[in-house]
Amino acid sequence: MKTSILTKDECSAMRGIAIMAIMLHNYCHWLNGTVRENEYKFHADRAAGMWQALTSPDDLFLANMLSFFGHYGVPVFLFLSGFGLVLKYENTTSPRHSTLGFMHIHYLKLLKMMVPGFVFFIIIDIMTPRSFHFYCDKIIEQGLMIINLFPEPNRWIWPGPYWFFGLMIELYLIYRLVMYRRPSWIVAAAIVVCFLAQVFCDPTGDTLNYLRYNAVGGILPFGCGILAARHLCGGALSAFTRGHWALLTLVASALVVVMSLYEISWYFAPVAVILATACLVKSLPHWLLHWSIWLGGISAAMFVTHPAMRKIFIPVSHRGDIYDGLMLYVIAAIGVAWGFEHIKKLKWGR
Repeated sequence: MKTSILTKDECSAMRGIAIMAIMLHNYCHWLNGTVRENEYKFHADRAAGMWQALTSPDDLFLANMLSFFGHYGVPVFLFLSGFGLVLKYENTTSPRHSTLGFMHIHYLKLLKMMVPGFVFFIIIDIMTPRSFHFYCDKIIEQGLMIINLFPEPNRWIWPGPYWFFGLMIELYLIYRLVMYRRPSWIVAAAIVVCFLAQVFCDPTGDTLNYLRYNAVGGILPFGCGILAARHLCGGALSAFTRGHWALLTLVASALVVVMSLYEISWYFAPVAVILATACLVKSLPHWLLHWSIWLGGISAAMFVTHPAMRKIFIPVSHRGDIYDGLMLYVIAAIGVAWGFEHIKKLKWGR
């Protein structure tokens, strides 16, 4: 039997690292004066700003790095989603579902994540300054996870990180209709087609922004997860030591930085991010791996609750106490996520 390239614990640790990156990014890119990310569009001036911040560090160095690079936690989650789908559904003993049954299972899974977090966020949003004006149709679209498909998704999705739900439901549908138990060249072809769809767009235009809010922008890491689960074997890497993995982490991290500087390579930077994260978890000492696994276990709860914590604590940083606010935010976000996860386990008997 083929040995998986990533163990269950390593996947959980990757989730833990990814959610911390996302959570920290979503706070730091709201801070005044930080370098903004190139997530949905590529702005050459932002890449230049990142390089300036990296080579001439100041008091905002940490905030700048988290603001610019932290969003790369998203492709790690997409990779793990594709990886997990293959392990769950493409073995000979795997359950087989119709397309409708498959989508029903995964829609309910996402909905059970989203609803408690969304209700929690609405309560906090109303109680804090600059509350969002929610519209009934947009709430319905968010609940159905189709809001990404409408024009200007970045204007209407609130809280902003919840765009991920619409993206995931699209990728689940594509997997079941196009990729499930089908040849891997189809996955590779989808990656190429989606790259071409993006590369001919204006890098700072609304079309690219729209595509990257939807499945076209997520196919690369998602497809890499599918291909890795199908074709990469862990046995060949058993001779690698933590030192080897640490060295590979440094090389892959340097690639992330370099690839983020230029438009064409930027499209493929998520591959280097995934490689760096996978190598990192394999290089971690046991105590750090343990905490990363624990964070991975509450990553879903942290994802849906951290936007509310951001609204509460961002004023602390805006007053000038940047890292005080950030520290309070991290403590509160982890604590609230742990509480949500604990309540869920009590409710569902898990």
